[in-house]
Amino acid sequence: MDLTTKYNLKEVINASGKMTILGVSKVSKSVQSAQQFAGEHFFEISDLVEKTGAYIANLLNVEGAVVVSSASAGIAQAIAGIIGQGNLYHLYHPYERRGEKREIIMPKGHNVDYGTGVDVMVAQGGGELVEAGYANMCSATHLEMMITEQTAAILYIKSHHTVQKSMLSVSDAVEVAQKYHLPLIIDAAAEEDLTLYYKLGADLVIYSGAKAIEGPSSGLVIGKSKFIQWVRLQSKGLGRSMKIGKENILGLTQAIEDYCVFGVETGTAMRLRLAPFIEKLNQLDGILAKEIQDSAGRDIYRGEVHFATPSLASKAVAELKDKNPAIYTREYRVNTGIIEFDIRAVTSLEMEKITQRLAEILNESRNSHE
Repeated sequence: MDLTTKYNLKEVINASGKMTILGVSKVSKSVQSAQQFAGEHFFEISDLVEKTGAYIANLLNVEGAVVVSSASAGIAQAIAGIIGQGNLYHLYHPYERRGEKREIIMPKGHNVDYGTGVDVMVAQGGGELVEAGYANMCSATHLEMMITEQTAAILYIKSHHTVQKSMLSVSDAVEVAQKYHLPLIIDAAAEEDLTLYYKLGADLVIYSGAKAIEGPSSGLVIGKSKFIQWVRLQSKGLGRSMKIGKENILGLTQAIEDYCVFGVETGTAMRLRLAPFIEKLNQLDGILAKEIQDSAGRDIYRGEVHFATPSLASKAVAELKDKNPAIYTREYRVNTGIIEFDIRAVTSLEMEKITQRLAEILNESRNSHE
Protein backbone atom coordinates (compact mmCIF):
# COMPACT_ATOMS: atom_id res chain seq x y z
CA MET A 1 0.00 0.00 0.00
CA ASP A 2 1.19 3.52 -0.81
CA LEU A 3 2.20 5.13 2.49
CA THR A 4 0.34 8.36 1.75
CA THR A 5 -2.81 6.24 1.58
CA LYS A 6 -1.90 4.09 4.58
CA TYR A 7 -1.41 7.10 6.84
CA ASN A 8 -3.93 9.36 5.11
CA LEU A 9 -1.25 11.92 4.26
CA LYS A 10 -1.52 14.81 1.86
CA GLU A 11 0.72 14.62 -1.16
CA VAL A 12 2.89 17.71 -1.60
CA ILE A 13 4.27 19.50 -4.63
CA ASN A 14 7.28 21.34 -3.28
CA ALA A 15 7.74 24.56 -5.26
CA SER A 16 9.10 26.42 -2.24
CA GLY A 17 12.64 25.05 -2.28
CA LYS A 18 14.66 22.92 0.12
CA MET A 19 12.39 23.55 3.09
CA THR A 20 12.58 21.70 6.41
CA ILE A 21 8.80 21.84 6.89
CA LEU A 22 8.37 19.70 3.76
CA GLY A 23 11.15 17.19 4.38
CA VAL A 24 13.77 19.28 2.53
CA SER A 25 14.92 17.02 -0.35
CA LYS A 26 14.35 13.77 -2.18
CA VAL A 27 17.22 11.31 -1.79
CA SER A 28 18.77 9.19 -4.53
CA LYS A 29 18.80 5.41 -4.84
CA SER A 30 22.48 5.30 -3.90
CA VAL A 31 21.78 7.24 -0.70
CA GLN A 32 18.86 4.94 0.11
CA SER A 33 21.13 1.96 -0.46
CA ALA A 34 23.70 3.34 1.99
CA GLN A 35 20.98 3.93 4.55
CA GLN A 36 19.67 0.39 4.09
CA PHE A 37 23.17 -1.05 4.58
CA ALA A 38 23.52 0.93 7.79
CA GLY A 39 20.15 -0.27 9.00
CA GLU A 40 21.17 -3.89 8.51
CA HIS A 41 24.53 -3.66 10.32
CA PHE A 42 26.06 -2.66 13.65
CA PHE A 43 29.01 -0.31 14.10
CA GLU A 44 31.08 1.22 16.85
CA ILE A 45 29.41 4.59 16.48
CA SER A 46 32.42 6.65 17.58
CA ASP A 47 34.47 4.79 14.97
CA LEU A 48 31.77 5.36 12.33
CA VAL A 49 31.64 9.11 13.08
CA GLU A 50 35.42 9.48 13.00
CA LYS A 51 36.00 7.37 9.88
CA THR A 52 33.19 8.92 7.83
CA GLY A 53 34.41 12.35 8.89
CA ALA A 54 37.91 11.52 7.68
CA TYR A 55 36.50 10.16 4.41
CA ILE A 56 34.46 13.35 3.81
CA ALA A 57 37.44 15.55 4.73
CA ASN A 58 39.52 13.72 2.14
CA LEU A 59 36.80 14.12 -0.50
CA LEU A 60 36.61 17.86 0.14
CA ASN A 61 40.34 18.36 0.80
CA VAL A 62 39.76 19.99 4.19
CA GLU A 63 41.42 19.32 7.54
CA GLY A 64 38.43 17.80 9.25
CA ALA A 65 34.73 17.01 9.02
CA VAL A 66 31.99 15.59 11.20
CA VAL A 67 28.41 14.57 10.46
CA VAL A 68 25.80 15.93 12.89
CA SER A 69 22.02 15.74 13.03
CA SER A 70 21.30 19.09 11.34
CA ALA A 71 22.78 22.47 10.52
CA SER A 72 21.08 23.84 13.66
CA ALA A 73 22.82 21.18 15.75
CA GLY A 74 26.03 22.16 13.99
CA ILE A 75 25.67 25.75 15.25
CA ALA A 76 24.99 24.67 18.83
CA GLN A 77 27.76 22.07 18.91
CA ALA A 78 30.28 24.37 17.22
CA ILE A 79 29.65 27.09 19.78
CA ALA A 80 29.77 24.65 22.71
CA GLY A 81 32.97 23.17 21.32
CA ILE A 82 34.68 26.53 20.99
CA ILE A 83 33.59 27.63 24.47
CA GLY A 84 34.70 24.36 26.08
CA GLN A 85 37.87 23.85 24.01
CA GLY A 86 37.92 20.14 24.79
CA ASN A 87 37.60 20.58 28.56
CA LEU A 88 35.83 17.53 30.01
CA TYR A 89 34.28 19.40 32.93
CA HIS A 90 32.68 21.83 30.49
CA LEU A 91 31.50 18.88 28.39
CA TYR A 92 29.33 17.63 31.23
CA HIS A 93 28.47 21.05 32.66
CA PRO A 94 28.13 23.21 29.52
CA TYR A 95 26.18 26.02 31.19
CA GLU A 96 28.17 26.26 34.41
CA ARG A 97 30.54 29.21 34.33
CA ARG A 98 34.19 28.58 35.09
CA GLY A 99 35.69 31.59 33.43
CA GLU A 100 35.12 30.51 29.82
CA LYS A 101 34.71 33.14 27.15
CA ARG A 102 31.09 32.93 25.98
CA GLU A 103 30.34 36.00 23.86
CA ILE A 104 29.48 35.20 20.23
CA ILE A 105 29.50 38.23 17.92
CA MET A 106 27.18 38.21 14.91
CA PRO A 107 25.87 40.94 12.57
CA LYS A 108 22.45 42.06 13.79
CA GLY A 109 20.94 41.50 10.34
CA HIS A 110 22.00 37.85 10.56
CA ASN A 111 19.87 37.07 13.61
CA VAL A 112 17.02 35.65 11.54
CA ASP A 113 14.26 33.09 12.02
CA TYR A 114 14.87 30.13 9.71
CA GLY A 115 12.39 27.89 11.56
CA THR A 116 13.79 29.01 14.88
CA GLY A 117 15.99 31.96 15.73
CA VAL A 118 19.75 31.84 15.28
CA ASP A 119 19.95 33.24 18.82
CA VAL A 120 18.20 30.09 20.12
CA MET A 121 21.01 27.90 18.77
CA VAL A 122 23.66 30.24 20.16
CA ALA A 123 22.05 30.02 23.60
CA GLN A 124 21.69 26.24 23.32
CA GLY A 125 25.42 26.02 22.72
CA GLY A 126 26.03 28.06 25.86
CA GLY A 127 26.93 31.24 24.03
CA GLU A 128 25.88 34.80 24.77
CA LEU A 129 24.90 36.57 21.58
CA VAL A 130 26.34 40.02 20.93
CA GLU A 131 24.81 41.73 17.90
CA ALA A 132 27.01 44.01 15.82
CA GLY A 133 25.82 46.91 13.69
CA TYR A 134 22.20 47.47 12.78
CA ALA A 135 19.38 45.52 11.19
CA ASN A 136 20.16 47.07 7.81
CA MET A 137 23.93 47.62 8.10
CA CYS A 138 27.02 45.97 9.52
CA SER A 139 30.61 46.70 8.54
CA ALA A 140 33.89 45.18 9.64
CA THR A 141 34.29 48.18 11.96
CA HIS A 142 30.92 47.44 13.59
CA LEU A 143 32.12 43.89 14.19
CA GLU A 144 35.43 45.05 15.70
CA MET A 145 33.66 47.47 18.03
CA MET A 146 31.96 44.59 19.85
CA ILE A 147 35.07 42.50 20.53
CA THR A 148 36.01 42.22 24.21
CA GLU A 149 38.13 39.94 26.38
CA GLN A 150 35.03 37.73 26.71
CA THR A 151 34.62 37.18 22.95
CA ALA A 152 34.73 33.48 22.11
CA ALA A 153 33.99 33.54 18.37
CA ILE A 154 32.44 35.37 15.44
CA LEU A 155 29.37 33.86 13.78
CA TYR A 156 28.38 34.71 10.19
CA ILE A 157 25.15 33.48 8.59
CA LYS A 158 25.40 33.06 4.82
CA SER A 159 21.77 32.80 3.75
CA HIS A 160 19.06 34.39 1.64
CA HIS A 161 17.14 34.85 4.91
CA THR A 162 19.60 37.49 6.14
CA VAL A 163 19.77 41.17 5.23
CA GLN A 164 21.74 41.35 1.97
CA LYS A 165 22.48 45.05 1.62
CA SER A 166 25.18 47.01 3.46
CA MET A 167 26.59 43.89 5.09
CA LEU A 168 30.22 42.93 5.46
CA SER A 169 31.36 40.03 3.27
CA VAL A 170 32.67 36.68 4.45
CA SER A 171 36.16 37.88 3.53
CA ASP A 172 35.67 40.94 5.75
CA ALA A 173 34.64 38.68 8.64
CA VAL A 174 37.67 36.45 8.03
CA GLU A 175 39.96 39.49 8.17
CA VAL A 176 38.49 40.65 11.50
CA ALA A 177 38.62 37.16 13.01
CA GLN A 178 42.24 36.65 12.02
CA LYS A 179 43.24 40.13 13.19
CA TYR A 180 41.94 39.37 16.69
CA HIS A 181 42.84 35.63 16.66
CA LEU A 182 39.21 34.58 17.01
CA PRO A 183 37.58 31.51 15.47
CA LEU A 184 35.07 32.27 12.71
CA ILE A 185 32.00 30.06 12.31
CA ILE A 186 30.10 30.27 9.03
CA ASP A 187 26.58 28.86 8.88
CA ALA A 188 26.20 28.10 5.17
CA ALA A 189 23.27 25.70 5.56
CA ALA A 190 21.79 25.94 2.06
CA GLU A 191 24.92 26.98 0.15
CA GLU A 192 26.12 24.81 -2.73
CA ASP A 193 29.90 25.25 -2.60
CA LEU A 194 31.22 22.95 0.11
CA THR A 195 34.73 24.40 0.25
CA LEU A 196 34.48 28.10 -0.66
CA TYR A 197 34.21 29.50 2.86
CA TYR A 198 36.79 27.11 4.24
CA LYS A 199 39.21 28.28 1.55
CA LEU A 200 38.41 31.90 2.40
CA GLY A 201 39.65 31.25 5.94
CA ALA A 202 36.68 30.22 8.08
CA ASP A 203 37.57 27.90 10.97
CA LEU A 204 34.26 26.01 10.97
CA VAL A 205 31.65 25.87 8.19
CA ILE A 206 28.23 24.32 8.70
CA TYR A 207 25.96 22.86 5.99
CA SER A 208 22.58 21.19 5.93
CA GLY A 209 22.97 17.66 4.63
CA ALA A 210 19.46 17.64 3.23
CA LYS A 211 19.49 20.87 1.22
CA ALA A 212 21.97 21.44 -1.59
CA ILE A 213 23.66 18.07 -0.91
CA GLU A 214 20.28 16.27 -1.14
CA GLY A 215 21.11 13.81 1.60
CA PRO A 216 18.94 12.60 4.47
CA SER A 217 18.15 14.76 7.53
CA SER A 218 21.63 15.64 8.75
CA GLY A 219 24.25 18.33 8.99
CA LEU A 220 27.89 18.64 8.04
CA VAL A 221 30.58 20.61 9.85
CA ILE A 222 33.96 21.05 8.16
CA GLY A 223 36.96 23.00 9.33
CA LYS A 224 40.31 23.09 11.06
CA SER A 225 41.24 19.86 12.84
CA LYS A 226 41.36 21.28 16.37
CA PHE A 227 37.90 22.81 16.10
CA ILE A 228 36.40 19.70 14.48
CA GLN A 229 37.72 17.59 17.38
CA TRP A 230 35.98 19.94 19.82
CA VAL A 231 32.71 19.74 17.85
CA ARG A 232 32.89 15.94 17.66
CA LEU A 233 33.50 15.74 21.43
CA GLN A 234 30.17 17.50 22.00
CA SER A 235 28.35 14.32 20.94
CA LYS A 236 29.09 13.17 24.49
CA GLY A 237 27.74 16.41 25.95
CA LEU A 238 24.89 18.62 24.82
CA GLY A 239 25.08 16.99 21.39
CA ARG A 240 23.69 13.79 22.90
CA SER A 241 20.18 15.20 22.54
CA MET A 242 20.94 15.90 18.87
CA LYS A 243 22.51 12.56 18.00
CA ILE A 244 22.30 11.28 14.46
CA GLY A 245 21.66 7.65 13.56
CA LYS A 246 23.98 5.36 11.64
CA GLU A 247 21.58 5.32 8.67
CA ASN A 248 21.85 9.07 8.11
CA ILE A 249 25.59 9.19 8.77
CA LEU A 250 26.25 6.74 5.95
CA GLY A 251 23.46 8.25 3.84
CA LEU A 252 24.98 11.72 4.02
CA THR A 253 28.49 10.40 3.36
CA GLN A 254 27.21 8.77 0.16
CA ALA A 255 25.30 11.93 -0.79
CA ILE A 256 28.45 14.02 -0.44
CA GLU A 257 30.39 11.57 -2.60
CA ASP A 258 27.64 11.73 -5.25
CA TYR A 259 27.60 15.52 -4.96
CA CYS A 260 31.34 15.72 -5.59
CA VAL A 261 30.99 13.51 -8.70
CA PHE A 262 27.72 14.73 -10.23
CA GLY A 263 27.15 18.18 -8.73
CA VAL A 264 23.69 19.75 -8.86
CA GLU A 265 21.41 21.03 -11.59
CA THR A 266 23.03 24.06 -13.20
CA GLY A 267 21.36 27.41 -13.49
CA THR A 268 21.34 27.02 -17.27
CA ALA A 269 19.47 23.72 -17.07
CA MET A 270 17.08 25.18 -14.53
CA ARG A 271 16.27 28.11 -16.80
CA LEU A 272 15.54 25.76 -19.70
CA ARG A 273 13.02 23.85 -17.57
CA LEU A 274 11.58 27.07 -16.17
CA ALA A 275 10.94 28.83 -19.51
CA PRO A 276 7.90 26.81 -20.70
CA PHE A 277 6.39 26.95 -17.20
CA ILE A 278 6.61 30.75 -17.18
CA GLU A 279 5.19 30.90 -20.70
CA LYS A 280 2.12 28.89 -19.62
CA LEU A 281 1.66 30.98 -16.48
CA ASN A 282 1.62 34.14 -18.60
CA GLN A 283 -1.31 32.74 -20.58
CA LEU A 284 -3.45 33.02 -17.43
CA ASP A 285 -5.49 36.19 -16.93
CA GLY A 286 -4.67 38.13 -13.78
CA ILE A 287 -1.00 37.32 -13.23
CA LEU A 288 2.36 38.22 -14.72
CA ALA A 289 5.24 35.74 -14.48
CA LYS A 290 8.96 36.17 -15.10
CA GLU A 291 12.28 34.49 -14.34
CA ILE A 292 14.35 35.75 -11.41
CA GLN A 293 17.64 34.70 -9.86
CA ASP A 294 18.04 33.84 -6.18
CA SER A 295 18.32 37.02 -4.10
CA ALA A 296 21.53 35.82 -2.43
CA GLY A 297 23.22 35.40 -5.83
CA ARG A 298 23.21 31.59 -5.97
CA ASP A 299 22.93 29.85 -9.35
CA ILE A 300 19.24 29.20 -8.74
CA TYR A 301 16.42 30.53 -10.93
CA ARG A 302 12.75 30.73 -10.03
CA GLY A 303 9.44 31.83 -11.43
CA GLU A 304 8.22 35.11 -9.93
CA VAL A 305 4.45 35.67 -10.19
CA HIS A 306 2.82 39.09 -9.71
CA PHE A 307 -0.86 39.24 -8.75
CA ALA A 308 -3.20 42.18 -9.18
CA THR A 309 -3.47 42.65 -5.41
CA PRO A 310 -1.73 41.30 -2.28
CA SER A 311 -5.06 39.85 -1.12
CA LEU A 312 -5.34 37.78 -4.30
CA ALA A 313 -1.77 36.55 -3.84
CA SER A 314 -2.55 35.56 -0.23
CA LYS A 315 -5.72 33.79 -1.39
CA ALA A 316 -3.72 31.87 -4.02
CA VAL A 317 -1.08 30.79 -1.50
CA ALA A 318 -3.74 29.52 0.92
CA GLU A 319 -5.79 27.71 -1.73
CA LEU A 320 -2.75 26.12 -3.37
CA LYS A 321 -1.93 24.52 -0.01
CA ASP A 322 -5.51 23.58 0.75
CA LYS A 323 -6.13 20.92 -1.91
CA ASN A 324 -4.53 17.52 -2.37
CA PRO A 325 -1.84 17.59 -3.62
CA ALA A 326 -0.88 20.59 -1.50
CA ILE A 327 1.22 23.03 -3.52
CA TYR A 328 3.78 25.02 -1.53
CA THR A 329 5.33 28.21 -2.90
CA ARG A 330 7.85 30.78 -1.70
CA GLU A 331 5.60 33.31 -0.01
CA TYR A 332 8.08 35.72 1.60
CA ARG A 333 6.73 38.64 -0.46
CA VAL A 334 3.06 37.71 -0.58
CA ASN A 335 2.23 40.95 1.26
CA THR A 336 3.42 42.79 -1.86
CA GLY A 337 1.36 40.61 -4.20
CA ILE A 338 4.28 38.40 -5.29
CA ILE A 339 4.96 34.69 -4.87
CA GLU A 340 7.75 32.56 -6.30
CA PHE A 341 8.01 29.02 -7.62
CA ASP A 342 11.24 27.10 -7.01
CA ILE A 343 11.30 24.25 -9.53
CA ARG A 344 14.39 22.35 -8.36
CA ALA A 345 12.27 19.49 -7.01
CA VAL A 346 9.30 19.97 -9.37
CA THR A 347 8.65 17.74 -12.38
CA SER A 348 7.09 18.92 -15.65
CA LEU A 349 3.88 17.08 -14.74
CA GLU A 350 3.77 18.88 -11.41
CA MET A 351 4.27 22.21 -13.19
CA GLU A 352 1.18 21.43 -15.25
CA LYS A 353 -0.76 20.76 -12.04
CA ILE A 354 0.40 24.08 -10.60
CA THR A 355 -0.70 25.96 -13.73
CA GLN A 356 -4.06 24.21 -13.73
CA ARG A 357 -4.70 24.94 -10.06
CA LEU A 358 -3.73 28.61 -10.45
CA ALA A 359 -6.13 28.89 -13.40
CA GLU A 360 -8.93 27.52 -11.22
CA ILE A 361 -8.15 29.95 -8.40
CA LEU A 362 -8.05 32.94 -10.74
CA ASN A 363 -11.32 31.91 -12.42
CA GLU A 364 -13.02 31.44 -9.05
CA SER A 365 -11.83 34.87 -7.97
CA ARG A 366 -13.15 36.56 -11.14
CA ASN A 367 -16.50 34.79 -10.88
CA SER A 368 -16.94 35.86 -7.27
CA HIS A 369 -16.56 39.51 -8.31
CA GLU A 370 -18.99 39.39 -11.22
